[in-house]
Amino acid sequence: MLVSVLLSGLLPIAQSASEDIARAEMQRLQACIEKTETAPEEAFEDSLAWLSNGNRPKARYCNAISLLALDRLEEGAARLEALATAPDPIELEDRALYLAQAGNAWLAGNYPDAAIVALSEALKLEQDDPDIYKDRAAAYLAVERWMEGVDDLNAALELRSNDAEALSLRARAHLATENLPAAKVDMEEALTIEPENIDILVLRGDIREAIRLSELN
Repeated sequence: MLVSVLLSGLLPIAQSASEDIARAEMQRLQACIEKTETAPEEAFEDSLAWLSNGNRPKARYCNAISLLALDRLEEGAARLEALATAPDPIELEDRALYLAQAGNAWLAGNYPDAAIVALSEALKLEQDDPDIYKDRAAAYLAVERWMEGVDDLNAALELRSNDAEALSLRARAHLATENLPAAKVDMEEALTIEPENIDILVLRGDIREAIRLSELN
């Protein structure tokens, strides 16, 4: 009885200490994220100091995103993937975020196949995020897997119908497979959403030229 009374008295203290640690880590991570935008070298140095004090998940995340900010994309992507699959008690939504960010880093670093792998794993954890579908579609298009890209863009647009980027990506995929009517429809819908988007205006010119050439044959 005495032991249980003592433990019940210690529990709130232990919970409070744990909450204080978690709050301090979140504040430190937020500071790291902000610093990657203005002083990435300092953010990276801070991450190394943080890692030396326990190698905790948020320290590893700080390290990974600071590497991305330094344009060390391959290293950052690899560390994000390692963090996403680590045995630490990490929330599933955070694991999905790490994988999605890794996929984007692989894609930015011109590793579309690695991006497809990471983003596919992210979708296993988060199936209702249109951005992950859109990002994987971009990776598919980079390796000319047009139909798989279209499938992902269909899924993205079902979740968020007014996404001009997804529509323009799908238009490009249709253009590549010479489905010019579908390309024109998607391009025009994208332009109604973002009428001054230079990339979509260039795409309009490409589609119009493809239609013109097709009519000459």
